[in-house]
Amino acid sequence: MPEIVVIAHNIRSTHNVGSIFRTCEGFGVTKLILSGYTPYPHVENDARLPHIANKLTAQIHKTALDAETIVPFEYQETLDMGTLRLAGYRIVGLEQDARASVLPDYTSPDKVALLLGEEVEGIVSNLRDLCDDFIEIPMKGKKESFNVSVAAGIALYHLSLL
Repeated sequence: MPEIVVIAHNIRSTHNVGSIFRTCEGFGVTKLILSGYTPYPHVENDARLPHIANKLTAQIHKTALDAETIVPFEYQETLDMGTLRLAGYRIVGLEQDARASVLPDYTSPDKVALLLGEEVEGIVSNLRDLCDDFIEIPMKGKKESFNVSVAAGIALYHLSLL
């Protein structure tokens, strides 16, 4: 199984963040990086006002169910993918993109950093430019995409099988 880091960039919903924590725990993800305006649980030396940090932590906990205390995570206001790349990770965007491989056809490298974009617009263009690969989940229904936390679970299931 590859070593997997998940990057949740500009996710708005605390419920999605909690679900992503829980999914990462279930698939043995090495670390979850929360970046941009993604809400995050309380951290040591938290610069946020205590009532804000406590409120967000409680909301994330509703769906994470303590996974936020198990999965190693960090918050980066400005995402630094260069460090991951230097550590040997291949940056893989989960996104509908002309360059995307359909998920069942993708062969995972030994170290993957799975980048998730925001709920409506997906991965912003400047971060797309930094991706090594893109994977796309084939859709059979009328909707164009899955919820970001559901999509993360589908992608992690496939990546963890290899």
